[in-house]
Amino acid sequence: MTTNHTKPDDERITDAAERSAAEKAALKELLSPVAGALNIGRVFGVLSGIAAIAPYIALVRLGEIFLTARASGVSPDRAEVTTVTAWLIGAFAAQAMLMLTGLGITHYADLKLGTLVRNRLVARVATAPLAWFSETNSGRVRKAVQDDIRTLHTLIAHAPVESAAASAAPVALIVYAFLVDWRLGLLAVANLPLYILIMILSMRGMAEKTTEMDVLLGDVSATAVEFADGIEVVKAFGQTGRAHRRYADAADRFSSFFYDWCGPQMRRSAIAEAIISVPLLILVNFAGGSLLVRNGTVSIADVLATTLISLVIPTAVVVMANSSWGYLTAGAAAKRLQETLNAPSLPVGSGGTPDGHTVHFEDVSFSYGDGTGNTALDHVDLTCPEGTVTALVGPSGSGKSTLATMLARFTDPDSGRVLIGGVDVRELTTRQLYGEVSFVLQNPKLLQLTIRDNIRLATPEATDEEVWAAARAARIAEEIEALPDRLDTVIGGESGTDLSGGQAQRIAIARALLADAPILILDEALAATDPDAESEIQLALNRLVAGRTVLVIAHRPESVRGADQIIRLESGRITGRLTGDEVTDHAIDALMGLTTEGK
Repeated sequence: MTTNHTKPDDERITDAAERSAAEKAALKELLSPVAGALNIGRVFGVLSGIAAIAPYIALVRLGEIFLTARASGVSPDRAEVTTVTAWLIGAFAAQAMLMLTGLGITHYADLKLGTLVRNRLVARVATAPLAWFSETNSGRVRKAVQDDIRTLHTLIAHAPVESAAASAAPVALIVYAFLVDWRLGLLAVANLPLYILIMILSMRGMAEKTTEMDVLLGDVSATAVEFADGIEVVKAFGQTGRAHRRYADAADRFSSFFYDWCGPQMRRSAIAEAIISVPLLILVNFAGGSLLVRNGTVSIADVLATTLISLVIPTAVVVMANSSWGYLTAGAAAKRLQETLNAPSLPVGSGGTPDGHTVHFEDVSFSYGDGTGNTALDHVDLTCPEGTVTALVGPSGSGKSTLATMLARFTDPDSGRVLIGGVDVRELTTRQLYGEVSFVLQNPKLLQLTIRDNIRLATPEATDEEVWAAARAARIAEEIEALPDRLDTVIGGESGTDLSGGQAQRIAIARALLADAPILILDEALAATDPDAESEIQLALNRLVAGRTVLVIAHRPESVRGADQIIRLESGRITGRLTGDEVTDHAIDALMGLTTEGK
């Protein structure tokens, strides 16, 4: 990923503006299923904001009752005070009920949208090519499900009602203040225009700046993770300072940007906050109001009511500003969710009936869609007869793993077909395909579950006896029995048990044995294991491959001895082949050492 800090300022700002616009569009699209409910919530918020004037009306009326009684030298009318007090309590209750009703509607909308998005994510991820699940994309899915949906909670469940109330209440209160007396109304809002002007200047370009901040902060996070993950290698080769410099540079870029942006913002904000500070508002309203009272134009109760209104209005404006900030941050979350929901999807087959378990790659070509135009496979034709072992060899990047895992639909070919028993794998249902094909990869994928559940992942109905039989065949049963909880031992996590690479690999082999699929892919199954475990794993593999159609990916000659045919790939093309009696030690060594010129 090319970060924006490598571009000129004007180009970076343009990118930020475009990304901001895309985030707004993504947020609008994401919220569309609950837009109606959010609008209803806003209506209740507006009604709650309008109801905010009722307590002030009641307050003015109470003031008039008490002041009139005092001027007359009599006690206030108890019945009238009781009536107005009841109206005051009722006004507060009505305002609260309107707000709670609106929040109830928007909280329901939040739950509905969260469920809908999670279901869509699961449905999309379930049909995504397995090759799509890189560390980056897997992290994106995890962040989408855990963090981004949570980020939208405040925006959906609270912001529509609260921002609507915050918008309606100042308008209603200002209108009421002018109805009390137009001069008191002017005093109530006297400080507001200057405050709004300063805040508008502060918010100018906020969307683009927020997006740019998100990009630069992502650079800081990425370089920090890179530095932490590679600290052993960095220290071993004495490159601590150089590796740390990349993180420090990213942090410096972020801090410089943040200071240049927020420094002036904080100064403007301090001035704005001073303008609407409580002492200054009281001073303005009491000073002007006292003159009007002295002239007999208004009553003390009127001044008190409009002064309280002047104190409430800035708070409502701040709520609106915070809501706007929430929309900006939610836009980034919505964009990430949209990108995950738009992940590539493999069409699911309707079903087919393979005639046996012979595998055939028919004129298969494939290029990675990374913009580089690199061809991973170039018109590959290969047949793996049923019950035989086919080994794929060749330099790194030659297309071995891409070809082999295409059989399990980690991805589909751009052209050509992958056939099992004469049936295109794209015609098979997911259940059919993984009933036909199992795999043991270089890095075994074990879940944070019990050993039992990890072994029977593909066959959840398997009994403990069957699990133990698979574990014994995979040469891991004794080590499981030595654990305190045996099959109930949880793998990984804070309270789980850590396994060595060899142990994890043998559990993966036990899983494949229990699945008992007739076709097997072995992708560098011995590459990441220690020498002590290698012999045990090799024995387990010998048991696993028996009677199956096997596709082996290997770099070492000893890993392919005994194969029925050996295929060499270079730059996505078959450049060498050994079959039948041609598979000898000398021929294997020669094939593994071939160069383009020596073929």
